[in-house]
Amino acid sequence: MAKIQPLPAASSPLSCSPSGDEPQILQKQAAYTVWMKSLVFNGNGCTVYGADGGVAFRVDNYGCRGGREVFFMDRAGKTLIRIQRKSFGMFRRWEACRYFDDGEETRPWFSVHKAGKNGAAVRIHGCGRTFTIDGCARKSDYKITGADGAVAAAIGRKQTASGVVLGEDVLALTVGSGMDHLLALGLVVICGLMNRCL
Repeated sequence: MAKIQPLPAASSPLSCSPSGDEPQILQKQAAYTVWMKSLVFNGNGCTVYGADGGVAFRVDNYGCRGGREVFFMDRAGKTLIRIQRKSFGMFRRWEACRYFDDGEETRPWFSVHKAGKNGAAVRIHGCGRTFTIDGCARKSDYKITGADGAVAAAIGRKQTASGVVLGEDVLALTVGSGMDHLLALGLVVICGLMNRCL
């Protein structure tokens, strides 16, 4: 299988403010390639490639597109995040619980609900920190901003080094240095669920 190389992180304009006080794994600015296809034959999901071109994370939804529950896993298949769709009449939200070595966290890590025609609101439980996903109704071009308006992560269509823009199912994700990478990737998965891409 050919390796998909992400663009260098510096090539994407991104400003990011330092994280708040919530317990997160803070890493340096990084770029990922997100292919909105499952590695499982006839499966629904997505595959995340790291800077080395190898598989870093994956989502496999063995049910129908836009399923009520999906699992975000590392390359070995260890569950890192469980995402569930919660529906109450016309109100729909997504909740994510984090998995640790000793099992699943009992309370939700974060929740997402649609806000307006083209956006979504994110609330991190336990600390009150919030994010906004601007343009999440578009499948391949949106950004995640903090409460102060600073961009924490940006998603756009993948472009090769020679300038060729790839299909709408191949995305470039740039995550800022103050943002938890798992949180940003979990939000990309939820946007895919919202748009029934996986």
